[in-house]
Amino acid sequence: MSSAEEKIKSSERKCIATGQVLSKTQLVRFVLGPSNKICPDPENKLPGRGIWVKADVSAINKAEKNNLFSRALNQSTECFDNLAATVEDLIAKRIINLISLSRKSGQSICGYEKVKDWLKKDVAEVLIQSSDGSNREKSRLRTPDGGNYIGWLSSSELGKAFGRENITHCALASGGLTQRIVEDAQRLKGLRIVKDQNSCRKDESAK
Repeated sequence: MSSAEEKIKSSERKCIATGQVLSKTQLVRFVLGPSNKICPDPENKLPGRGIWVKADVSAINKAEKNNLFSRALNQSTECFDNLAATVEDLIAKRIINLISLSRKSGQSICGYEKVKDWLKKDVAEVLIQSSDGSNREKSRLRTPDGGNYIGWLSSSELGKAFGRENITHCALASGGLTQRIVEDAQRLKGLRIVKDQNSCRKDESAK
């Protein structure tokens, strides 16, 4: 096996709910915590044996309902109430924190005119628009060529990243933080039911 193949294999895990072998960026890690509680570990940092589930509401619900965590660990376990919602909340907060860090390092900006300027100058690698923003207003900006789009965070969530009440438009420049945001946003997409289907155009999906 080549070093490249070994690297790919080391970054993949098997989902206990679907049986799929997927990249870690498509999965959520869980570990056994105190009192045999199953604890989500979206940052992949907690000690202990990792149990992996696809970042998808149905997969997590299946793992919880069918006691798949207990089977994987060969012991009795207990899950948080509304486990999928708990995971969704943790990942959303992580994304908000990462966007805030990128803002402080000059890698992200907000506001229609500023975002438009970054897009025009090819500075933006990612366009983020709030899920509850005006579709007409959002359609005035397009995803950068070869870039990514994130459209499943609310205006209040984006606002928290910039210390404001509500934000509709945000852009990210290239960088390590941006890559982490895109990966976490893809996981969040599988966990978050987007009620407004118009918020996802063909050219507007995190890759």
